[in-house]
Amino acid sequence: MSAPAQEFAVVTIFPAMFPGPLGHGVMGKAFERGLLRLDVHDLRRWADPPHRQVDDAPFGGGAGMVMKPEPWFRAVDELRAERPGEPSRVILLDPAGRRFDQRVARELRGAGRLILLCGRYEGVDERVREHLVDDELSVGDYVLTGGELAAMIVIEAVGRLVPGVVGEPESLVRESFEERILDHPHYTRPAEWRGYRVPDVLLSGHHARIERWRRDQALARTRERRPDLLGEDDGTAAAHRAAEDSKR
Repeated sequence: MSAPAQEFAVVTIFPAMFPGPLGHGVMGKAFERGLLRLDVHDLRRWADPPHRQVDDAPFGGGAGMVMKPEPWFRAVDELRAERPGEPSRVILLDPAGRRFDQRVARELRGAGRLILLCGRYEGVDERVREHLVDDELSVGDYVLTGGELAAMIVIEAVGRLVPGVVGEPESLVRESFEERILDHPHYTRPAEWRGYRVPDVLLSGHHARIERWRRDQALARTRERRPDLLGEDDGTAAAHRAAEDSKR
């Protein structure tokens, strides 16, 4: 069997959380088919015996515990040594990291094996950030109890970009955020339910009008819900103006 197109290595103190939802749907099938590979490692394996402690009280006092640097350094050293010369990127999932979005997902798709470090407690020793990881990512402006769920989000978003994972390549192009606009509304049978009808244009069979309607709806939804996306100088704003002009 050929090597997987994309590999992920997760380091966590809760390895039983994986694969979790990643084991279902298109992602689960992609792992079964060998398009993706996921290796999950228990951080405590690299902690000092006999207690395998991975956290300690912070210098200077304060609430909570801080994850010790030694297990993280040992883990990454060993994982990198397994594949000498092969590209990889070590990523710490942390609310202080840069915002993870679709553009970052595309960037990571070409970065080789992704080694994802899932922090806990009050965070990791600063030396891990400064001298071990290549990147820090946040999945949003909120706090989770650990990096595991964030790692799953990164794995799915990046994994879906691998050819063959998603059945129809067109689906990837048309999805929200690929063009920095939200997706258009979708409808299926029945054409009417409890008095709520599907827009007539979708039943018309007129493909050009349908495409225009979808584009207009996507831009209107983006303007209403995520106007920040339309502020980017990437052609989307111009497309929005053109769509508005077409209505006049």
